Amino acid sequence: MSQKEYREAPGISRSELFRISRSPLHFKYAMEHPEDSASLAFGRALHKYILEKEDFYNDFVLLPEINRRTKVGREAYAHFRAKASEEGKEIVTRDDMAVIEDMRDELMKHPLAVALLSGEHERDFFWTDAFTGEACKCRPDCITEYEGKRYIVDYKSTESCEDGCFERSCRRYGYKFQAGMYTEGVFQNTFSEHGFVFIAQEKKPPYAVRVYFCTPEFVAQGYDQFRELIGIYHACRETGNWYGYEGPLDMPAELMEEDV
Repeated sequence: MSQKEYREAPGISRSELFRISRSPLHFKYAMEHPEDSASLAFGRALHKYILEKEDFYNDFVLLPEINRRTKVGREAYAHFRAKASEEGKEIVTRDDMAVIEDMRDELMKHPLAVALLSGEHERDFFWTDAFTGEACKCRPDCITEYEGKRYIVDYKSTESCEDGCFERSCRRYGYKFQAGMYTEGVFQNTFSEHGFVFIAQEKKPPYAVRVYFCTPEFVAQGYDQFRELIGIYHACRETGNWYGYEGPLDMPAELMEEDV
C-alpha cells in the first residue's frame, strides 16, 4: 500500500488523533482544512529515502534546473508540476535531496540504528478499537527483532539529540502517545508484545544520530493517552459536539499586575 493509499484508507491515524489533544474543535478544523508545508514534504521524502531507498523514485521526482525568472522557465516548471501530479509523484528540490542523501549516509554509519532498521518497513496495520468501536490504523517505520526481542522502530528527524532535547520533542509532538497507539495496533494484529524504539537524527550537519529505547512505563503512559484521546474522539462523533477549550480559568495574579 502506498502512502497515498494508506492516508485515504478508513481509520483514524496517530497524527490525526493527536490533534484532538488541543481540542476537538481544532481537530475538526484540521480534518476539514488539510494543509501541507515544505517541512512536511521534506519529512515524507526523507522517510522514504531512509526506509525505502530502492523505491524512492516511484513516489518522488527530482526538480530539474529551471530558471523560473523567465517566461519559458515558468512554463517549463508548470508543465513539470502538472506531469508530476499526473503521475502521482511529489517533487523534491536538489538542495533538499542533497541534505537527504547526507543524512542517510550519516545514519548508515551508526551500527545500532542500522541493525534496528533491518526489519520490515512501512507495514500497514488496521484494527477496530474494542472499547469504542472506532476504526484505527498505524504504519510503523519498521518492525524488527533485536537481541531476541521484537521492536517497533520509529525514525524521527529532530533539532537536537542533546540530553533532554528530544525528550521535550516527545512531549510537544505526542511521541509517547504514538508509542502507545502503535504498540496497541501491532498487538491487535499480531497478538505479540513489542517494545518501542526511536531513532532520532539531527536535521543539521553533522546529522548526529541517537537511539532511544522506550521503557515499559513510557509506552504504558502513551497507551493511557491513546485511550483518553480515542474516547474523546468517539464521544464527539456520537454527539456531534466538537467543542473548543473547556471551562474558564483563573488568571494567575502575576499576569494581572500592571506594568510599572
